[in-house]
Amino acid sequence: MDKRKVRDGLRLMGAVLCSWMYLPHIVLYYCKRSLNKMIKADLARREQKSALRMPKGWMFLYYLHNDRYFRTLFYHRIGAVMAMLIGWWRPGDRYFVISKTTKIGEGAYMAHPFASEINAKSIGKNFTCRHLTTLGNKQDGDNESRPVIGDNVTLGVNVTIIGNVTIGNNVTIGAGSVVVKDIPDNSVAVGNPAKVIRTIQ
Repeated sequence: MDKRKVRDGLRLMGAVLCSWMYLPHIVLYYCKRSLNKMIKADLARREQKSALRMPKGWMFLYYLHNDRYFRTLFYHRIGAVMAMLIGWWRPGDRYFVISKTTKIGEGAYMAHPFASEINAKSIGKNFTCRHLTTLGNKQDGDNESRPVIGDNVTLGVNVTIIGNVTIGNNVTIGAGSVVVKDIPDNSVAVGNPAKVIRTIQ
């Protein structure tokens, strides 16, 4: 017997039985085209996480019910007012904070982002981070400065990126790194302070 498949099957059954709780979420998912496209891209990044193969609509319900981090991302995508209206009885994770003003591209995958603070100007497509991630601002006189993250960026555990820093496209930053300077495209960077150790061809 595949225990993972049984577990995920029971979780899906629980999500279906509780689907009435998510009627406003489901209506938004199916009726708002731009949101639907982004959420489908987010779900595509999670396809290998479950032992079940599900259509995107079932996946949406499954993760909405079983993954509080996914709910946090979903509420961020629909905006603060709508999130307050439909999310109070089924909130996201209070230890995973995304700034209301951060723009996040499609295909975001936060793998157990416990105790993470996402406060960037913008984040590109296919962003991946893990727990203890900090993307933060730095007061520079009267000007608030925040990171800009490119497409296809992967951050390891406990990565900190502070201030007016630009992370290029196709960048991997190793666990425990502290980034205070720009990282160019197609790079692997590690350390405190982070330095480029390899260029990806």
